[in-house]
Parts: sequence; C-alpha cells; structure tokens
Amino acid sequence: MKNTRAKKTLTITLLLIISFFAWRFLRPINIFVVDEKFERPIHVEIPQGLRSISAKECGRCHVEIYKEWSGSMHAMAWEDPYFQIDFVYDDSKQICLNCHTPLENQQKELVLGFKDRGKFDPILGPNPNSDADLRDEGVTCAVCHVKEGRIVGPYETTDAPHPVTVDPGMTSGMKPCQRCHVVSGNRWDTFYSIPPCGTVAEIKEGAQEPNCVGCHMPEIRRPVATGTKERKGRQHLFRGGHHSEMVRSALQVKYRKEIEKDENRTKFIFTLTNTGAAHYLPTGTPDRYLTLELRLLDRESRVIKEKTYKMKRYILWRPFIIDLKDTRLPYGLPREYIFEFKHDNNPPKELDVTIRYHLLDEKRKKAIGYENREPIAYPIYSIEIPL
Repeated sequence: MKNTRAKKTLTITLLLIISFFAWRFLRPINIFVVDEKFERPIHVEIPQGLRSISAKECGRCHVEIYKEWSGSMHAMAWEDPYFQIDFVYDDSKQICLNCHTPLENQQKELVLGFKDRGKFDPILGPNPNSDADLRDEGVTCAVCHVKEGRIVGPYETTDAPHPVTVDPGMTSGMKPCQRCHVVSGNRWDTFYSIPPCGTVAEIKEGAQEPNCVGCHMPEIRRPVATGTKERKGRQHLFRGGHHSEMVRSALQVKYRKEIEKDENRTKFIFTLTNTGAAHYLPTGTPDRYLTLELRLLDRESRVIKEKTYKMKRYILWRPFIIDLKDTRLPYGLPREYIFEFKHDNNPPKELDVTIRYHLLDEKRKKAIGYENREPIAYPIYSIEIPL
C-alpha cells in the first residue's frame, strides 16, 4: 500500500515537473521588468505658444536640431523595418510602444489598467486623440522636452515663444535617456549578469555617473533657434551601433608578428581594446556582435587558412534565461586573438584582416522573417598585411 502511494506521489511529481518545463518552453518570453517609469505612455499637453507637439512644429525654429534628429534612429523608432517585423513576431506587445512611440497621443489605444502583475497585459481602450503622423515621428522632441505643459530645457531663456522650465540635468549624464535605456532584468526566472539592453549596468565600476549625453550628443556652439544668440548646446545625433564611424572610433587595433624559425611557424597576435565606449562593445540588444575575420591568402588570392573570432553575448533563453558567456569587449581591457600558420610548399602572400559589426544574427533574421534592405553587418576595420 505504501509502495503504491509512493509511486503515485512520484508519478504526480514527475508530471508536474514535466508540465512546468513544457510551459517554460512554450510560454512567451518576457526578458525584462516593466518599471513604473515606462509602464504607460507619456501624457503631454501642448505648451502655450505652440500649435502642436510635433517635431515638425519644433523644426520651424530649431532648424539644425530638427535636421539632426530627422536622421537619427530616434526618428526611426516606429518606422524602422526591423522593429516592425520584430514587433509583430513578439505578438505586438503594447509595452514595446511605450519606448518606440512613447507619447500617449502616438498610440491608438489608452492604457486603462493591467490584467497581470507583470504589466505585460494591459487593459486598453480607444484613444480619441491618437495621431498617426505624430506616431510616425517615433522618439520625437516632446518625449524629452515637454513636461506639465512646458518646454524643458537646460538653460533659462526669455526669447522663446513658449514657457521654459530649466533642467540642468539635461546637459550631461543619463537623465534624459534612462526611461528607455535603463531596463531591469531582475525577475525570478532570469539569471542575467547584465540586464537586456543593460548599457548602464555595463559601465566600468568606480567610474563617474554614466554620461550618455556626452558621447551620443556631441557638444557644439551655435544658435539654438533661428534668430537667437550663439551658445553652448548639444547636437541631436544620437549615433550608436547604426553609425559606422561612431563604432570605429571606439575600437583600437594593434598587432605584432612572431616568427619561430625552428618550427617554420609564424604567429600574429592581434590586440583589440575598447577605448571609446564606457560600456561593452558592442552594447544594446544581445543580437549584436563583432567578428574578427582572418584569412591567409596565397599568390592567387586563394584561401590557405582562415579563422573567425566572435565577440558576442551568449544567452540561454529557455526554459530559463541564463547568461552563458560574454566575449564582448569591456571598456579599457585589451583582448588578444592569435592566428598562426606553418610555411609549406604554398607560400602565403598576405593576411587579410576584417573586423565587422553585426547588428543582427543571421539565425534571428531568418526566425523572424526579416528581409533587410540595408546590410545587417558592416566593416569597422580592415587591413591587408603583406607576407
């Protein structure tokens, strides 16, 4: 009798465990915590003196700033083809909109409440003030610069046609960025060493407060608006992983050659150092990575030997989210990569070296059905070393 009960208990326990893990493999993956700061879109009112909160309205006076913003990924936050495909693939979760179209009037529906504790399943209702043109502006000017019916800026002014609230915190640091770019991954079922898109968590310990603005919004002296005096300001470029020069400027590459005559062997040691980004290189979504591609070529440009190193974040997504390995480049820490070969009857002509920045993994691209119009990888360093 006792054996029968024990077998039943064991069977039920095993079924529960199997069911639990089956659920973990089938359930939607929630890779972050919905913080209070971005659980709802931002409600803003049109400041006195303005006709709308559209970037085009701001651009009537702030011409240069508008041009810079228009060419940024902030302006493409909604229309970006990759986001559109990825958004649908991830079941068009409303929470994604709170960073890609952060203003209440950019969204078709209002968030009235939440059905779940995690706030991934909101209660939605029709939004009578929804504006499709404003939605298409993505992370538009008002996201950072409108609060309680007033324009928020770093300096006091009496020249503006609208009221201005001064916030010196906008000139440096991370205050304007943290709503969307400081995301927590502290869930019971996640075991990240760094949260997803956890750029701030990657910044070297002991450093001063992260200065996102200092790098991604370069300082400049110019009139902030048409007809005003020149003063210190910031370019609204928001350049990052989509800008090759920005990435290239963060990477230092050195190499040395060693010859072992006794063994007829040549060795190249490449030293890569992230000297320009206080966070890891690359950072942002875990899909991004670097490759160091080494190809030994003969006199006919045929490949004798090749090797590729990946600087990437490796994550197990199911049944639990676990950081397995991280080979990306931390700030200021040199990493060495070795390529060696023996001399034989086919003497090499040169060593072809390319470092490439990948915005997206090919497996991910195929999984979501993304057909890119622009390259999803680009070179940031290349050299042909004659032998």
